Amino acid sequence: MRKSLVVSSLGLLLAVTLLGTASGRFGAAAKEPEGPIARGRYLVGVLGCEDCHTPKKMGPHGPEADMTKRLIGHPGGTKLPAPPKPVGPWVVAATGDLTAWSGPWGMSFATNLTPHENTGIGIWTEEMFVRALRTGRHMGTSRPILPPMPWQIYGDLTDDDLKAVYAFLRTLPAMPNRVPDPVIAAAP
Repeated sequence: MRKSLVVSSLGLLLAVTLLGTASGRFGAAAKEPEGPIARGRYLVGVLGCEDCHTPKKMGPHGPEADMTKRLIGHPGGTKLPAPPKPVGPWVVAATGDLTAWSGPWGMSFATNLTPHENTGIGIWTEEMFVRALRTGRHMGTSRPILPPMPWQIYGDLTDDDLKAVYAFLRTLPAMPNRVPDPVIAAAP
């Protein structure tokens, strides 16, 4: 079961990344960013953090990131119906803004990555952030981080890269947005 969740997560990440690449979002290779905050901004972009953690709005070419809500995660207070039942080989569903997902793991909601102290990662230390991405545990010690978050891949980043991502996230405006708790599926 765990292996299939990892494979599902990796497949979702690949699909979202290919959409970003196909849209020309990433563009040509750029000069190496200088300084940890610039490096963090670069990594947040190429790792696709905004693909799930930034709500989408409809633009002239389809869904696009709503940068007024950059990295706030799943919009709090959104009423969602029950997710569709899996049929055949289709086992994963997502909301249209790609901030809420359902699958064999249960339901997961993209976390608010802004430094808001009550609803974001404002009380997280750098050590907690790095540990969360290394262990797949919220705040580095508690509940599991659920798919489609590919923490297994991000956990392979260097300490300096993870610290750079954390440093960049700390520069964002602290935006209040209470994301629902995940719903972890019962063991089969």
